[in-house]
Amino acid sequence: MTADQGPVAFLAPEVAGEVSEVREAHPGVNAGTGSQVASREERESELDALLAPGATRPDGAGVRARPEPPDPHRLSFERDLDRVKHSSPWRRLAGKCQVFIAPEDDHLRTRMTHAVEVAQVATGIARAARLCVPLTEAIALAHDCGHGPAGHASETAFSPYMPGGTYDHAVYGADVTLAGLNLCVETLDGVRNHSWRRPAPTTPEGEVVAWADRIAYVCHDFADACRAGIVSPSDLPEGVRAAVGSRQAQQVGAFINAVFEAIDQTGRVGMTEPAASALQEFRDFNFERIYLRPAAVRQAEKAIGLLRGLIDFFVDVPARLPWVAEAKFEAPVAGSPEAAALAVRYVSGMTDRFALGLGVELLGWRPEELPRGV
Repeated sequence: MTADQGPVAFLAPEVAGEVSEVREAHPGVNAGTGSQVASREERESELDALLAPGATRPDGAGVRARPEPPDPHRLSFERDLDRVKHSSPWRRLAGKCQVFIAPEDDHLRTRMTHAVEVAQVATGIARAARLCVPLTEAIALAHDCGHGPAGHASETAFSPYMPGGTYDHAVYGADVTLAGLNLCVETLDGVRNHSWRRPAPTTPEGEVVAWADRIAYVCHDFADACRAGIVSPSDLPEGVRAAVGSRQAQQVGAFINAVFEAIDQTGRVGMTEPAASALQEFRDFNFERIYLRPAAVRQAEKAIGLLRGLIDFFVDVPARLPWVAEAKFEAPVAGSPEAAALAVRYVSGMTDRFALGLGVELLGWRPEELPRGV
């Protein structure tokens, strides 16, 4: 059979009294595993022996808002990870900015590439610390799913429409954006509390993600700002350069090693000095020179006006909300809290470019008036 004739069929050895026809993608390849597929229970037992005493153990289907039967082979947190990767909120992170709104430079980070970098840092720490890697990765990839378009400006834009007057992307992500995925309580807790302004996560894996998030964004936001010509490597404070270096790879490595040192010395997730102080100084520098520079503040103010305009539009005309138009939700009363909740949910899920496009289409903004990334 030639390579373009399709997979080869053969009869498999008898398993449990049955013989099945099996096809291989590549005829003649040595693809034997030498064993049968492990059950979830077997994998849980093997993992329990490998994990650190304080690590989070997967157990059956996991604790979820809506009980489910366990998977025959996948760990509960692996199911969470799969659901996050296949979800619309996670896919839309590719169109949401990290720092620069709808950047034209494809090399600048998006919320998705940020989430991937956070997961890379977090799982690297979790493996070495013998923590639960699938839980760590699920939290890391999902942690920013509650962010709206235009980054943190969206939190300011949405807050007046929220009960209590505060939109927190971490809380909203766990409680609203990801609610339909029915994730385990440990995963949602890590998402809800990854921000340092929130209470501490209940698992060490969640705490690792909190550190990984800060390490990743501090380092890569500076690298992106250098690429955009806003700052240069020589602008970085001398104390930061002395402690962790001037290149992103050096910095990330130094911060991760400082987390390892803290775990080795104390058995707890943290960061040793001088790296911990350097991380804070680095973050303070980014706020002063990147996030809160006058040009960035002006663009954020434009973004806030645009997003509030979109919410007001849909609050006044809730029938224009796609979910209402498609009869997935009953039309709320115009101007009601229910209309505001649906409008926030819809607008918070938009990508940057989609929101900008609706600003032109629905609100009459001129393209030159729209917020810009750099």
